[in-house]
Amino acid sequence: MTTPLLEMKNISIRFGGIKAVDNVSISLMPGEVVGLLGHNGAGKSTLIKILAGAYKADEGEIFVDGKKVEINNPRDARAQNIETIYQTLALADNLDAASNLFLGRELTTPFGLVDDAKMEAESRKIMARLNPNFNRFSEPVRSLSGGQRQSVAIARAVYFNARILIMDEPTAALGVHETAMVADLIKQLKAQGLGIFLISHDTREMMELCDRVSVMKNGQLIGTERVEDVTEDDILSMIIMGKNPKREAA
Repeated sequence: MTTPLLEMKNISIRFGGIKAVDNVSISLMPGEVVGLLGHNGAGKSTLIKILAGAYKADEGEIFVDGKKVEINNPRDARAQNIETIYQTLALADNLDAASNLFLGRELTTPFGLVDDAKMEAESRKIMARLNPNFNRFSEPVRSLSGGQRQSVAIARAVYFNARILIMDEPTAALGVHETAMVADLIKQLKAQGLGIFLISHDTREMMELCDRVSVMKNGQLIGTERVEDVTEDDILSMIIMGKNPKREAA
Protein backbone atom coordinates (compact mmCIF):
# COMPACT_ATOMS: atom_id res chain seq x y z
CA MET A 1 0.00 0.00 0.00
CA THR A 2 1.23 3.47 -0.87
CA THR A 3 1.36 5.86 2.07
CA PRO A 4 -1.29 8.58 1.70
CA LEU A 5 0.00 12.04 0.95
CA LEU A 6 -2.41 13.30 3.57
CA GLU A 7 -4.67 11.83 6.22
CA MET A 8 -7.10 13.65 8.49
CA LYS A 9 -8.22 11.24 11.21
CA ASN A 10 -11.23 11.62 13.53
CA ILE A 11 -11.40 15.39 13.12
CA SER A 12 -13.96 17.27 15.24
CA ILE A 13 -14.56 20.95 15.95
CA ARG A 14 -17.29 22.73 17.90
CA PHE A 15 -18.53 26.29 17.69
CA GLY A 16 -20.45 26.90 20.89
CA GLY A 17 -22.72 23.90 21.32
CA ILE A 18 -22.69 22.97 17.64
CA LYS A 19 -20.37 20.26 16.32
CA ALA A 20 -19.51 21.70 12.89
CA VAL A 21 -17.30 18.68 12.07
CA ASP A 22 -18.02 15.42 13.85
CA ASN A 23 -15.35 12.68 13.85
CA VAL A 24 -14.47 12.93 10.14
CA SER A 25 -11.62 11.00 8.50
CA ILE A 26 -10.48 11.56 4.92
CA SER A 27 -7.31 10.84 2.96
CA LEU A 28 -5.57 11.98 -0.21
CA MET A 29 -3.06 10.12 -2.36
CA PRO A 30 -0.38 11.71 -4.60
CA GLY A 31 -1.85 12.54 -8.00
CA GLU A 32 -5.42 12.17 -6.73
CA VAL A 33 -8.37 14.55 -6.84
CA VAL A 34 -10.87 14.08 -4.02
CA GLY A 35 -14.13 15.99 -4.25
CA LEU A 36 -15.88 17.34 -1.16
CA LEU A 37 -19.61 17.81 -1.52
CA GLY A 38 -22.50 18.80 0.69
CA HIS A 39 -25.05 21.53 1.24
CA ASN A 40 -24.00 24.85 2.75
CA GLY A 41 -23.38 24.18 6.43
CA ALA A 42 -22.50 20.52 5.83
CA GLY A 43 -19.04 21.05 7.34
CA LYS A 44 -16.88 20.63 4.25
CA SER A 45 -15.47 24.17 4.26
CA THR A 46 -14.85 23.99 8.01
CA LEU A 47 -12.96 20.70 7.59
CA ILE A 48 -10.80 22.21 4.87
CA LYS A 49 -10.14 25.35 6.90
CA ILE A 50 -8.72 23.09 9.63
CA LEU A 51 -6.30 21.68 7.05
CA ALA A 52 -5.48 25.20 5.83
CA GLY A 53 -4.74 26.37 9.38
CA ALA A 54 -7.62 28.84 9.61
CA TYR A 55 -9.22 26.78 12.40
CA LYS A 56 -7.70 24.40 14.96
CA ALA A 57 -9.50 21.10 15.47
CA ASP A 58 -10.74 20.23 18.96
CA GLU A 59 -10.01 16.56 18.31
CA GLY A 60 -8.24 14.45 15.71
CA GLU A 61 -4.88 14.14 13.99
CA ILE A 62 -3.35 15.16 10.67
CA PHE A 63 -0.65 13.14 8.91
CA VAL A 64 1.47 14.17 5.91
CA ASP A 65 3.44 11.37 4.27
CA GLY A 66 2.55 9.17 7.24
CA LYS A 67 4.02 11.58 9.81
CA LYS A 68 1.86 13.37 12.33
CA VAL A 69 1.97 17.15 11.89
CA GLU A 70 0.61 20.08 13.88
CA ILE A 71 -1.28 22.71 11.88
CA ASN A 72 -2.16 25.62 14.15
CA ASN A 73 -2.14 28.45 11.59
CA PRO A 74 -1.75 29.08 7.83
CA ARG A 75 2.04 29.29 8.20
CA ASP A 76 2.11 25.72 9.52
CA ALA A 77 0.00 24.61 6.54
CA ARG A 78 2.35 26.26 4.05
CA ALA A 79 5.33 24.63 5.79
CA GLN A 80 3.69 21.29 4.89
CA ASN A 81 3.30 22.47 1.27
CA ILE A 82 -0.45 22.87 1.66
CA GLU A 83 -1.83 25.77 -0.36
CA THR A 84 -5.42 26.99 -0.54
CA ILE A 85 -7.21 28.72 -3.39
CA TYR A 86 -10.34 30.23 -1.90
CA GLN A 87 -13.40 31.05 -3.96
CA THR A 88 -12.60 34.76 -3.53
CA LEU A 89 -9.04 33.99 -4.83
CA ALA A 90 -7.56 36.55 -2.38
CA LEU A 91 -6.01 38.52 -5.23
CA ALA A 92 -5.13 42.22 -4.97
CA ASP A 93 -7.15 43.69 -7.84
CA ASN A 94 -4.92 46.73 -8.31
CA LEU A 95 -1.71 44.69 -8.70
CA ASP A 96 -0.48 42.80 -11.75
CA ALA A 97 -0.05 39.02 -12.04
CA ALA A 98 3.57 38.94 -10.85
CA SER A 99 2.89 41.15 -7.82
CA ASN A 100 -0.03 38.89 -6.89
CA LEU A 101 1.97 35.72 -7.39
CA PHE A 102 4.61 36.93 -4.93
CA LEU A 103 2.29 38.88 -2.62
CA GLY A 104 3.76 38.67 0.89
CA ARG A 105 6.71 36.64 -0.43
CA GLU A 106 8.33 39.22 -2.72
CA LEU A 107 11.69 38.56 -4.36
CA THR A 108 14.30 41.19 -3.50
CA THR A 109 17.60 42.45 -4.88
CA PRO A 110 20.86 42.16 -2.88
CA PHE A 111 20.09 45.72 -1.70
CA GLY A 112 16.76 44.66 -0.22
CA LEU A 113 14.58 46.28 -2.88
CA VAL A 114 11.65 44.48 -4.51
CA ASP A 115 12.97 42.85 -7.70
CA ASP A 116 10.07 43.47 -10.12
CA ALA A 117 11.99 42.23 -13.15
CA LYS A 118 12.84 38.89 -11.55
CA MET A 119 9.29 38.43 -10.28
CA GLU A 120 7.89 39.01 -13.77
CA ALA A 121 10.46 36.63 -15.30
CA GLU A 122 9.53 33.93 -12.77
CA SER A 123 5.83 34.58 -13.37
CA ARG A 124 6.31 34.15 -17.11
CA LYS A 125 8.08 30.82 -16.51
CA ILE A 126 5.37 29.32 -14.31
CA MET A 127 2.54 30.65 -16.48
CA ALA A 128 4.21 29.18 -19.58
CA ARG A 129 3.81 25.80 -17.89
CA LEU A 130 0.26 26.29 -16.70
CA ASN A 131 -1.41 28.59 -19.22
CA PRO A 132 0.83 29.27 -22.25
CA ASN A 133 -1.76 31.64 -23.77
CA PHE A 134 -1.55 34.01 -20.79
CA ASN A 135 0.25 37.22 -21.79
CA ARG A 136 -1.37 39.98 -19.72
CA PHE A 137 1.47 40.33 -17.22
CA SER A 138 1.49 44.12 -16.90
CA GLU A 139 -2.25 44.66 -16.32
CA PRO A 140 -3.95 44.78 -12.93
CA VAL A 141 -5.72 41.49 -12.26
CA ARG A 142 -9.08 43.29 -11.99
CA SER A 143 -9.01 43.49 -15.82
CA LEU A 144 -8.48 39.72 -16.22
CA SER A 145 -11.20 37.18 -16.92
CA GLY A 146 -12.29 34.72 -14.22
CA GLY A 147 -10.29 31.89 -15.75
CA GLN A 148 -7.17 34.04 -16.04
CA ARG A 149 -7.53 35.07 -12.40
CA GLN A 150 -7.77 31.40 -11.43
CA SER A 151 -4.58 30.78 -13.42
CA VAL A 152 -2.76 33.44 -11.38
CA ALA A 153 -4.01 31.96 -8.09
CA ILE A 154 -3.05 28.42 -9.14
CA ALA A 155 0.36 29.61 -10.37
CA ARG A 156 1.02 31.18 -6.96
CA ALA A 157 0.32 27.87 -5.22
CA VAL A 158 2.37 25.79 -7.65
CA TYR A 159 5.33 28.19 -7.67
CA PHE A 160 5.66 27.80 -3.90
CA ASN A 161 5.86 24.01 -4.21
CA ALA A 162 2.35 23.03 -3.18
CA ARG A 163 1.94 19.28 -2.83
CA ILE A 164 -1.56 19.45 -1.40
CA LEU A 165 -3.88 21.93 -3.09
CA ILE A 166 -7.27 22.95 -1.73
CA MET A 167 -9.56 24.45 -4.37
CA ASP A 168 -12.81 26.03 -3.19
CA GLU A 169 -15.42 26.26 -5.99
CA PRO A 170 -12.75 26.96 -8.65
CA THR A 171 -15.23 27.19 -11.54
CA ALA A 172 -18.03 29.11 -9.80
CA ALA A 173 -19.32 31.95 -12.00
CA LEU A 174 -17.06 30.96 -14.93
CA GLY A 175 -18.26 30.47 -18.49
CA VAL A 176 -18.01 27.20 -20.39
CA HIS A 177 -14.64 27.96 -22.01
CA GLU A 178 -13.07 29.20 -18.78
CA THR A 179 -14.44 26.25 -16.81
CA ALA A 180 -12.80 23.93 -19.34
CA MET A 181 -9.52 25.83 -18.93
CA VAL A 182 -9.56 25.41 -15.14
CA ALA A 183 -10.47 21.72 -15.55
CA ASP A 184 -7.41 21.30 -17.79
CA LEU A 185 -5.24 22.98 -15.15
CA ILE A 186 -6.53 20.57 -12.49
CA LYS A 187 -5.77 17.58 -14.71
CA GLN A 188 -2.28 18.94 -15.38
CA LEU A 189 -1.54 19.40 -11.66
CA LYS A 190 -2.84 15.90 -10.95
CA ALA A 191 -0.48 14.51 -13.61
CA GLN A 192 2.39 16.27 -11.81
CA GLY A 193 1.58 14.32 -8.64
CA LEU A 194 -0.20 16.97 -6.61
CA GLY A 195 -3.04 15.88 -4.34
CA ILE A 196 -6.09 18.08 -4.75
CA PHE A 197 -9.16 18.61 -2.58
CA LEU A 198 -11.89 20.04 -4.78
CA ILE A 199 -14.91 21.68 -3.13
CA SER A 200 -17.83 22.11 -5.51
CA HIS A 201 -21.61 21.97 -5.76
CA ASP A 202 -21.38 20.73 -9.36
CA THR A 203 -21.80 16.95 -9.25
CA ARG A 204 -21.18 16.61 -13.00
CA GLU A 205 -17.87 18.43 -12.62
CA MET A 206 -16.97 16.14 -9.72
CA MET A 207 -17.71 13.04 -11.79
CA GLU A 208 -15.41 14.33 -14.52
CA LEU A 209 -12.47 15.58 -12.45
CA CYS A 210 -12.36 13.50 -9.26
CA ASP A 211 -11.05 10.04 -8.44
CA ARG A 212 -13.10 9.84 -5.24
CA VAL A 213 -15.87 11.92 -3.71
CA SER A 214 -16.56 12.50 -0.02
CA VAL A 215 -20.01 13.72 0.97
CA MET A 216 -20.73 15.54 4.24
CA LYS A 217 -24.04 16.38 5.90
CA ASN A 218 -24.62 18.06 9.27
CA GLY A 219 -20.92 17.87 10.10
CA GLN A 220 -20.64 14.13 9.49
CA LEU A 221 -19.07 12.16 6.67
CA ILE A 222 -21.81 10.26 4.84
CA GLY A 223 -19.28 8.34 2.79
CA THR A 224 -16.30 8.36 0.45
CA GLU A 225 -16.64 6.48 -2.83
CA ARG A 226 -14.65 6.02 -6.01
CA VAL A 227 -16.29 7.96 -8.82
CA GLU A 228 -16.30 4.88 -11.05
CA ASP A 229 -18.39 3.02 -8.45
CA VAL A 230 -21.22 5.54 -8.14
CA THR A 231 -23.65 7.45 -10.33
CA GLU A 232 -24.49 11.13 -10.15
CA ASP A 233 -27.84 10.10 -8.62
CA ASP A 234 -25.99 8.15 -5.90
CA ILE A 235 -24.03 11.28 -5.01
CA LEU A 236 -27.16 13.44 -4.97
CA SER A 237 -28.84 10.91 -2.69
CA MET A 238 -25.91 11.13 -0.29
CA ILE A 239 -26.08 14.94 -0.30
CA ILE A 240 -29.86 15.24 0.08
CA MET A 241 -30.85 12.16 2.09
CA GLY A 242 -27.65 11.70 4.07
CA LYS A 243 -27.55 8.02 3.10
CA ASN A 244 -24.91 6.13 1.17
CA PRO A 245 -26.67 3.87 -1.37
CA LYS A 246 -23.52 1.73 -1.69
CA ARG A 247 -23.63 0.91 2.03
CA GLU A 248 -27.41 0.49 2.01
CA ALA A 249 -27.05 -2.07 -0.79
CA ALA A 250 -24.37 -3.92 1.17
